[in-house]
Amino acid sequence: MNFKFLVLKHFFLYKLDLYPKNRKDLERWQNGKISDFLNKIKHHSDFYANNIRKHGSWKNFPYLNKKIMMENFDQLNTVGLKKDDAFQVAFEAENSRDFSSMVGNITVGLSSGTSGNRGLFVASSEERAKWVGYVLAKVIGSIKKPQKIAFFLRANSNLYSSVKSSKLDFNYFDMKESIKDNLKKLNDYQPDIIVSPPSMLRMIAQAQETKEISVHPHKIISVAEVLESTDKEYIKKVFKQIIHQAYQCTEGFLASTCNYGTLHFHEDIVKIEKDYIDSEKTKFFPVITDFTRTSQPIIRYRLNDIIVEKKEPCQCGSIFTAIDHIEGRSDDIFYFHNQENKIIPIFPDFFRRAVITISESEEINEYVVEEEDINKLLVRLDVKEGKFDKVAGLVKEKIIDLLHHYNITDYEINFTSKMPALGDKKLQRIKRKFQPQNSDSLLSV
Repeated sequence: MNFKFLVLKHFFLYKLDLYPKNRKDLERWQNGKISDFLNKIKHHSDFYANNIRKHGSWKNFPYLNKKIMMENFDQLNTVGLKKDDAFQVAFEAENSRDFSSMVGNITVGLSSGTSGNRGLFVASSEERAKWVGYVLAKVIGSIKKPQKIAFFLRANSNLYSSVKSSKLDFNYFDMKESIKDNLKKLNDYQPDIIVSPPSMLRMIAQAQETKEISVHPHKIISVAEVLESTDKEYIKKVFKQIIHQAYQCTEGFLASTCNYGTLHFHEDIVKIEKDYIDSEKTKFFPVITDFTRTSQPIIRYRLNDIIVEKKEPCQCGSIFTAIDHIEGRSDDIFYFHNQENKIIPIFPDFFRRAVITISESEEINEYVVEEEDINKLLVRLDVKEGKFDKVAGLVKEKIIDLLHHYNITDYEINFTSKMPALGDKKLQRIKRKFQPQNSDSLLSV
């Protein structure tokens, strides 16, 4: 069947919203979908066939993660791919910057994530059509009129370009190219929609504000990195519109924003279990089960992203779980010894607030807070000329107040104006170098 026809078919199917409209019925519907899904894939995946024999119900399956998935890649995927062959194709694409390579009818992509651990993304032709149809339905929104879409990404994929038509024009901007060249290319292209990591969106907004470029997108979508409130508000102010988000990773297309700018999990294609990490039950690691993707089945995959749940119902009326914000990853949690020599975890959001809530926060162009060792921090600040010492002093006061709140008195805080070179890497404003043993188990301390 023609690929573009399949895309349109799935676009219209997802536009129909064919799922129950209350939580209880939705969860029952999801459970039925997962049972049917497992019956379908168990004959093609030794990994899941073994899980069924050992644990019975999928609800008893142990959590999956990237390490386990990669160790069992050959037995987990249902299309007979070998990990070494798939990595070879993905690495060749990375090196050549030609992302059209496939293994048979299977697209293979490489993901690094902010942790730097390599993962593989596998999708069949049918799944690519579903994926593109879903993105068009939930993110792009309409295909009635011609739209030019600018993608700023670390790596291109034929997932993005395969549906190019008279109505949709996808233009890939390689983030390994110079910022100056990409901005000129963007200005010449004059996109209707910009899809980009927030670190690049901020540069685009700065270029727009200084009149280096003049573009007029009607929709801006943040992807790949945590969209922090300061970036969100700045980009929103420059372009005078809601900044949308798409939450996607190797494991699936997990969430996108509604018309009110609220992120909602895509619970019509994935089931979300919440592994709470705080006593108030506001922060959790999402445990995802995708009941639509058969080539690389994802059942009870525990992400290390820290999700802060939105408690108030969204104005859009959706029954799908609403996300207040994505705080970071478990890798971003800092650990300190307090006066009693207990290990204290501090969530990354507290360090962000220590920087962005100072009285001189408008003087900060960019920042990174790094945990170099236990009780040792390095704060990188890019600030307006002549303001470094004052801003550093204010940030230090805020961080000291935060540490004292947790009874942490033995610490070292250093400052530098030297910022890390990003290249095509994701921006991490909160960055942990020190690695305590079994850090996830320390969250309840």
